[in-house]
Amino acid sequence: MQPHQQRVVDEKAELDTKAKALSEFIGNNPSFDTLDPDEQERLKVQNDVMWQYSEILGARIAGFPKAAPNGPTCSLATPWLAPD
Repeated sequence: MQPHQQRVVDEKAELDTKAKALSEFIGNNPSFDTLDPDEQERLKVQNDVMWQYSEILGARIAGFPKAAPNGPTCSLATPWLAPD
């Protein structure tokens, strides 16, 4: 996996941890109900957007080239050309 791809994987893992925590807070923490209704709505919207972002990162990860079983990733998109 390329370094930039690993950063996406790491970013998704961190985002999912934060989104799960916020979902837990919204759904199970009694203090959420004490917040101003506008703030509650903003947190819900934030949580929805976090999960959407996570889905996008997941789709990007799914699109990363797969490593060959016994070696590095190869791509046929740019075929090797023999020198003239």
